[in-house]
Parts: sequence; structure tokens; C-alpha cells
Amino acid sequence: MATVHLRIGDLVWGKLGRYPPWPGKVVSPPKDLKKPRGKKCHFVKFFGTEDHAWIKVEQLKPYHPHKEEMIKINKGKRFQQAVDAVEDFLKKAKGKEQNSESKGDSKGKKTSTKPLKILEEDDEDLSALKDPSEKPVSSLEPISKRLKIIEEDTITSIQAADSTAINGSIIPTDKRIGFLGLGLMGSGVVSNLLKMGHVVTVWNRTAEKQCDLFIQEGARLGRTPAEVVSMCDITFSCVSDPKAARDLVLGPSGVLQGIRPGKCYVEMSTVDPETITELSQVITSRGGRFLEAPVAGSQQLSNDGMLVIVAAGDRTVYEDCSSCFQAMGKTSFFLGEAGHAARMMLILNMVQGSFMATIAEGLTLAQATGQSQQTFLDILCQGQMASTFVDQKCQNILQGNFKPDYYLKHIQKDLRLAISMGDTANHPTPMAAAANEVYKRAKALDQSDNDMSAVYRAYIH
Repeated sequence: MATVHLRIGDLVWGKLGRYPPWPGKVVSPPKDLKKPRGKKCHFVKFFGTEDHAWIKVEQLKPYHPHKEEMIKINKGKRFQQAVDAVEDFLKKAKGKEQNSESKGDSKGKKTSTKPLKILEEDDEDLSALKDPSEKPVSSLEPISKRLKIIEEDTITSIQAADSTAINGSIIPTDKRIGFLGLGLMGSGVVSNLLKMGHVVTVWNRTAEKQCDLFIQEGARLGRTPAEVVSMCDITFSCVSDPKAARDLVLGPSGVLQGIRPGKCYVEMSTVDPETITELSQVITSRGGRFLEAPVAGSQQLSNDGMLVIVAAGDRTVYEDCSSCFQAMGKTSFFLGEAGHAARMMLILNMVQGSFMATIAEGLTLAQATGQSQQTFLDILCQGQMASTFVDQKCQNILQGNFKPDYYLKHIQKDLRLAISMGDTANHPTPMAAAANEVYKRAKALDQSDNDMSAVYRAYIH
């Protein structure tokens, strides 16, 4: 197989980890971002995303010769948008070139027939090859300047750090990262941490089932949660429920046995505020630093690095996690004291779960009254309730596709915890309570391990 020589400005297809080949452009890396040792690779900006990454040469193909092949094997709205962005870029570049030639002719000057300059890797002048839509932003901008104040006058300091503020060019932290739990959400998070150059040590309850792929992608393997925490500066956890979160910290060879002064522990699981308070207290009692950072999203958003992180606890840990949050999500919020993020996430998931149950109810009522479900969806997606969530979930229901993107059993758990939180606050949650009963019926119909959209089946049985 002949070696393909690529240069700055070339359009390519780049294969990154488990993701399908994606259109991008070879660009010059930031001066402070060194090329990985011992690897022949190019720095690529991917179209239709905020991502940059070092890609091995064997994972790159020239754009034009392989365009037809890639379009045939890859599907999806985001992929098509990325291809459209490339074509739009090419049209603009061609238009500028023709415009430049016209101006030269109008002044009576000889039009140059020389090709555009292809910049070498050490050339700093990229202005002729940059995507017109890109905005120059320093990747070294301090986190304090990237923070956007959302609300200053409330009791809780609420701030959001937008990962798109640095145009996807992430400088990975030099801290050693640990990650416990490689389920639907955790797997995508770890992939993006590795993709953006973080040093990650992983552990999963069923190690042989989940860890091998990440080891192949450069992760290290920890034998126990305690070992991961002792080896790493910041350890993240993402497990299924409050019991699993407690067991991970307090159980045999658990996190608590590896905590030492200065070690950071970040709980990303969606649990109740009481569990967060307990975990925060035991971690800090050993001199550790604690942050809760549950995420809003799904498996697909986790894979795409588009989660929303809601954090609370030790503010310095939040800042130390800056590059990690940029790798895994599009936006992060800091809500103040530990417990606030758990409350906010339960409210968010309560709304989402109730909404999903209502959509399923509408689809089944349409069918029961002789209306076309597809027409119902088409009308819905043209109105004020139109969203990617509605479109994807409804299409999956109509296709009978309930492959989990967010487990039904987990959204029912979140509804249950939100209702309990409402009881504690003496606040009524009748809509969530009604939705919870529908999900409980779906669980009784063996839908627990299907996607949350399988709540639809509770209405048809």
C-alpha cells in the first residue's frame, strides 16, 4: 500500500478510536501542543464538530478519492452536516479564488497560474487555509476568562464553562486521571478523555468485558478502585445508583482505602443529595477533595463529547477538571456546595422522564383514535416542541428500536429519587408520580434494560 503524504491544509478522512471516519482538515497544532512521541501523525480539525486531535497517518485518507466510499458506509444527520460543511468550505474557497482572479484581470495584471501555497508544518501563516467560520481564540486562555457568569446575585454561585470557547483545542491536564465505571455514559467519557490526550487509568466491575478496548486505546488498568485512586490525582466515578456509588467508596478495596490528602474524587453518578453528603464527608475526612459532577445527556451525547456537566462541591477541583470537562461535554455549570448538583440533575431527569412518558402516551392515543403516528410526529416536529430528542425517540419507537441510549430502569430511578426529594421539601410532584407509575409498569414488562423510550410498551400491553 503506497504511503499517502499529507500536508497542512489537506482535506482528509480521519479515523479516531471507535468513531467512524470523519471529514477534517490537516492544520498546524498550537505551539504548546507537542506531537505524541514515537508516532507519525497529523493534527486534524474535524468539520461539523469542535474537535481537534492528533491522528496517526494510517488512520488518515485523502478526502476527495475516498468521499464516495465514506458517504456510502456512514449515515446520520451529524455526519451529513459535517460533509456539507466541507463542501461549503470548498465552495467558499473556490469563490474567493475566482474573485481574486477577477480583480487581478480588472486591474490589467497577469493572472497567476501557480497553485495556492501549501504550508509546511512549521509555517505559522494559516490565514489562507482557515475555515472562514472559525474564530481565533487562544487555547491558553485561563479558565477564569472562559467562565461565563450566568447569575451573580443568587445565594449559590452559578457559572458555566463552555468548551466551545476554545474552539475544541483542548490542552489536557498533566494530572493523572482515574475512571471507575464503564457503562453507557462512562465509556463515551473515557474515550473522549483519551482522544484529547489525557492519561487515564480505568476500572470496571467486569473488567474483562469493558476495559480491553480502552487499554488498546492507551488507557491503563487498575485492579481495584483503591488502586486507581492511589495511582491517580483525580478519580471520576460513574455508576448506576446510590447503592453502587456507596459500595464503590465504602466497600472492600474501595475508594476510601486509596484516598490520601490532596487526592480528588469526582462523583458523576446521578444519585440523591443525601448520598452525596455522605460521600463528601467520608472523602474529606481523609484529607481528600470532593466534587459531584453528574451529567445530563445520553450514550450518544457521551460518545460525541456533548454532555452537560452540573458540578458542585470543591471549586478548586472543578477548575482542576477543566480540560476533562471540555473533553467530555459542551458546557459545565458550577452550582456551589455539594448536593446542589444532585438536586438539579434529579429535577432535569424528572422533567425529561415525564416528557418521554407523555410523548409515548400521545403516540399510542393517536393510534387508538385512527390517526397516523408518523403524521403526528411530522406535525409535532414542525411546531414549538420540535427537538432532536423528540424526533429521535419517536422514530425509534415507530421502528421498534429500543436499543438503550439511557436505560429505562435508570430514568425510573431518577423519577423515584426526585419524588422523594419533593416529599422532603414538602413540594408536590404529581406529574412525576404519574410518569413513575408508567415506568414501573414498563419495568414489570421486562423493559428495564431497554431505552427509556420503551415506556411506550407500557401503553400497548
